[in-house]
Amino acid sequence: MSSKRKQRFFYCPKCGGKLDYLDHRGRPRLTCVLCAYVLYENPVVGVAAVVVNDQNQILLGRRKGGRYGGLWCIPCGYVEYEEDVYNAVKREFKEETNLDIDIVRVFTVQSNFHDPENHTVGIWFWARVTGGEPVAGDDLDRVAYFELSDIPPLAFPTDQVVINLLRSELRRF
Repeated sequence: MSSKRKQRFFYCPKCGGKLDYLDHRGRPRLTCVLCAYVLYENPVVGVAAVVVNDQNQILLGRRKGGRYGGLWCIPCGYVEYEEDVYNAVKREFKEETNLDIDIVRVFTVQSNFHDPENHTVGIWFWARVTGGEPVAGDDLDRVAYFELSDIPPLAFPTDQVVINLLRSELRRF
C-alpha cells in the first residue's frame, strides 16, 4: 500500500479511535492510535464469465452508466460477503445478461489497478450458456457477441488482457 494514496478511513471500527498510517512490519498501514488495531485495506474480489459461442465470438455487455457508461466489458460483478465465487459468477452473469451458465473452469485471475481507490482481484471463469435469452440487465444496457478481432471500446483494461489470453487459447485448438 502506498501512503501517497488518499486516505479513505479515519476512525477505528473497533474502538472509534483515530486511524493514522504507522509502520507495521515494514509497511505503512492504517493503525488505531488508541488500541493499535490494524485496518487492512485488502482488494475486493470480482468475478466474470467468459462465454464464447460456436463462431468463437465473445459475449460482452455495454455499461449503462457511471464513468464507464457506453463502454463494453466481459459481464462481471462483485462477490458478496460469505458467497462462494462459483455461485457469485453465476448470479452476477444472470443479473447482467439473463443467461444461466455452467462453469467449465477458472480461465484466469488478474489484479485490476484501473481504479487507484479500489484495487480489485478478478477471477474470470470459462463458462457455457445453459439457458435463458440474452437480455441486458442490472449494470448493462446491451449484450452482444463480438468477433475477437473486432472488439468495441472496453471499460476495463484487464478485459483486454483476458481477451488477448482468449485469442491465444483459441489459436491452440
